[in-house]
Amino acid sequence: MKLSTEQIEVIRLIIDQSDIDIQTLKDDLLDHLCCVVEDKMASLGEAKNFEVALNEALNELAPAGLNRIHRETIYLLNSTKIVFMKKVMYSIGLITAISMSIGWTFRILDWAGGSELLTYGFLGFVLLFIPMVAINYFKVNLRGALSEKLKIILGVSSGIIVGLAIVFKFMHLPGADQMLLGGTLLFSFGFLPFLFFGLYKNAVS
Repeated sequence: MKLSTEQIEVIRLIIDQSDIDIQTLKDDLLDHLCCVVEDKMASLGEAKNFEVALNEALNELAPAGLNRIHRETIYLLNSTKIVFMKKVMYSIGLITAISMSIGWTFRILDWAGGSELLTYGFLGFVLLFIPMVAINYFKVNLRGALSEKLKIILGVSSGIIVGLAIVFKFMHLPGADQMLLGGTLLFSFGFLPFLFFGLYKNAVS
C-alpha cells in the first residue's frame, strides 16, 4: 500500500521538527519510516489507519524520540574526539582534586609545598575542569531551554569567581573580598532563583 504525498509530508514534518540537522540522516529516516508505515497499513488493510501505523513505526524506531537518534548519531560520528576530550576533562578533574586533597593535608601537617599544591590544584579545578564540564553540558544539550542554559552559565560563573576569590585569599592578593562578594551575590540572586524555580516547576507538573 503506497503512501500519499500528503502522508509522506506528514512524516517529513515530524522529522524536520526534531533536532536532526544531518540531511542524509533525515532522508534515511524518511525512507525507513515510509516503508514501515506502508507495511503496517498493508498488513491489516483499512483496519489500521495511517496515524496508528505511524505511531507504531515511530515507537519501534525511536522509543526515546527522534532526538535520541540525533544525539547517538553525532556521538558515533565524533566518538573518537568525544572520548579523548572526556578523558582529558576527567584527568584534569582527578589531578586537581588529588592536588587539593594532598595540599590541604600538607598544610594541616605544616609540611612544605602544601600551600602551592592546594592553590594550584584549586586554580586548575576552577579554571579548567569546571568550564570543561559546562562546555560538555552545552554540547549535549545544544537546544535545551534558555532558562536551563542561563542557570548553568550563572552557576559556573559564580563558582569561578568565588573560587578565584578563595585563591586570592590564600595568596593575600588585593580584590579578594570584592570578588567573593560579587560571586556570592551572583550565586544567590542569579543561580539559586533559576534552580529553585526549576525544582518548583518539576514538582507541580
